[in-house]
Amino acid sequence: MHMADALLSPTVGCTMWGISATAIVYCSKKLRAAASDSMAPLMGVLGAFIFAAQMINFTIPMTGSSGHLGGGLLLAILLGPEAAFLTIASVLVIQAFFFADGGLLALGCNMFNLGFFPAFIVYPLIYRKYIGQAPSPARISTISLLSAIIGLQLGAAAVVVETVASGITALPFTAFAVVMQPIHLAIGIVEGVVTASIITFIAQARPEIIRSSLTSPQKPGRSLRPLLLSLLVVALLAGGVVSRFASRLPDGLEWSVATVTGGQEPAAPGHGVHTTLATLQQKCAILPDYSFKGGTSPRTIGSGSGSAPSISGLAGGAAALLLSFSLPFLLTRRKRQP
Repeated sequence: MHMADALLSPTVGCTMWGISATAIVYCSKKLRAAASDSMAPLMGVLGAFIFAAQMINFTIPMTGSSGHLGGGLLLAILLGPEAAFLTIASVLVIQAFFFADGGLLALGCNMFNLGFFPAFIVYPLIYRKYIGQAPSPARISTISLLSAIIGLQLGAAAVVVETVASGITALPFTAFAVVMQPIHLAIGIVEGVVTASIITFIAQARPEIIRSSLTSPQKPGRSLRPLLLSLLVVALLAGGVVSRFASRLPDGLEWSVATVTGGQEPAAPGHGVHTTLATLQQKCAILPDYSFKGGTSPRTIGSGSGSAPSISGLAGGAAALLLSFSLPFLLTRRKRQP
């Protein structure tokens, strides 16, 4: 659900940049006031984990489309809303600048759609409200599934509204929504199952982590260290190995646009802000579309071929880990300065 700049007008794109930047400032202040340096390892490893997880596109049967995890809900459960938003924002920055995944004008929209809804709407109003203090595996599965579906539905609806409000494409509101919402319902179901599986495992292996996350999610304990190692190993395997076998079908947003337009890909205006940001992104992207510059995009080649996806997964995961890991240190250091 990474939006491209071709869907957005400068007005909508800049407005959403302003909203997301405001959210980043708010989250930074909250994290600086509440967090300690112990938050850094958790944010860093989870940032790498989410980056790797988002590279694993899975096929949606009978649609010709694929989807990937968003990860916002999982981050909110384990980190709390503020740290979760900063972590997903870090991942999206790495994806946009180094891999040209999602436009630079659209970066504010992508932060809002993938981060704000699960962290500040779904997590506090649905997941945390109904999960209970000692949830059973069945309750975790049910609430996680419901929360993930609602989060994806809100994000998909926001994409439709932002696109139609921009007015630079021929995508009509009703037709776009009719294909966007069902395909992201399917993706939300998968995300809910994966999120429930991870949280159920943690609840069984380290129940105190789930209990503490419900009472004070911004203050993880020492018992998270085994979990961090496990997630880091999974991130390495997902980004370095499994990514080579991910589905090459268009994701839910790309498929929806193609379905409504009859296969015609919207083109961004060839002037102004769009051109400036496209040029900047081309210069910054070291592995555009997770492939080597001048090479063939992984989306157009068979599964398992080429080393670009593996290199992209490892490099991107390391960058996401470093950026997410650095934030708590930078924030707390600024707080300690006289």
